[in-house]
Amino acid sequence: MNRVDAVWAVGRWTIQPLTKLAAPLRVYGKERVPMDGGIVLAFNHFSWLDPPAFGTACPRTIHYLAKSEIHSHFGLGQLIRAFGARSVRRGESDREAVRAMREIVREGHALGLFVEGTRQKTALPGEALPGAGMVALQEEVPVIPAAIYGSYEWRPWNHKPVSVAWGRPMAFSGIPRSGKGYRQASFQIQEEIHRLWRWLGDLHAAGPRPETATPP
Repeated sequence: MNRVDAVWAVGRWTIQPLTKLAAPLRVYGKERVPMDGGIVLAFNHFSWLDPPAFGTACPRTIHYLAKSEIHSHFGLGQLIRAFGARSVRRGESDREAVRAMREIVREGHALGLFVEGTRQKTALPGEALPGAGMVALQEEVPVIPAAIYGSYEWRPWNHKPVSVAWGRPMAFSGIPRSGKGYRQASFQIQEEIHRLWRWLGDLHAAGPRPETATPP
């Protein structure tokens, strides 16, 4: 077990129970996450709750990318780096970030990306940027889309229910490794995340959420 996996093992006994206590979390379809090999995990993003919620929902160690401003925060920066997070300069062309992303999946790890690039200011998921599709095409690894629902309205004091749904692994054979191909793959990822998010919305609207259900 490497250092990051060891930190995650401790986190599963500490941070995960706190996350479940703070937000009534239900997870659907986590058996779809391959347990071996390099993969890209593609998420939507509403709240600071999302990283620990997806971490709790995922059976594997997630190597996140986080904006460089967070890494500069004393305490928080050290914490997320201990959990394997890499730095990225938001809104800039960052070749080092691209190299880090490719390296993570090439080494057989699970790369976690919030594909919209930042938290969404409305209650709707946004447009996916090309990063996830680009890494998947360049490294020939699958993308596992996942959506989170409820975290936009969640606050530490309101105990709003939050749910995560995992989609099926996505492959992009036949799509060229080019700017157009990256955008095409990213659009497909975006559509899957939005579809999972709508399914979760219907589940929440129908009443008490079931303990088990199969995402589309």
